[in-house]
Amino acid sequence: MEFKQIVELIRTVSDSKISQFEFQDGEIKLSMKKQKAQLQAALPLNSEETQRSSILSEEPDRERQGNIVKSPLVGTFYQAPSPEGEPFVQVGDCVKKGQVLGIVEAMKLMNEIESEYDGTVLEILAENKHMVEYGQPLFVIG
Repeated sequence: MEFKQIVELIRTVSDSKISQFEFQDGEIKLSMKKQKAQLQAALPLNSEETQRSSILSEEPDRERQGNIVKSPLVGTFYQAPSPEGEPFVQVGDCVKKGQVLGIVEAMKLMNEIESEYDGTVLEILAENKHMVEYGQPLFVIG
């Protein structure tokens, strides 16, 4: 199974109402399970995190000015190439089409998120080392 097929499979399962999926092809075994409600209940939030979480959940409702770069897959978002490295971009940076903005790790594979636009980084919508969903807005480029 090729990488693109795996990514497409992840997208399909993520977009569906399926809560669990298993696949085996020779030595490759793939298992996916959605547990959003359980995960949220298992992570206690302090008051600051609760406020930030409610603010972030309200943000998609407002209209953003600029071009949105979305996550092409489900995974963990990273702003830098390594834990001690500098972020790829910061708010206010000028970027070119094809420039790396961040990384989404899925199944131990690091997927570079490239800018689809020339412009300035107006907002970084994802938090470093946090899960992102397929199609979730990550950056606003103006």
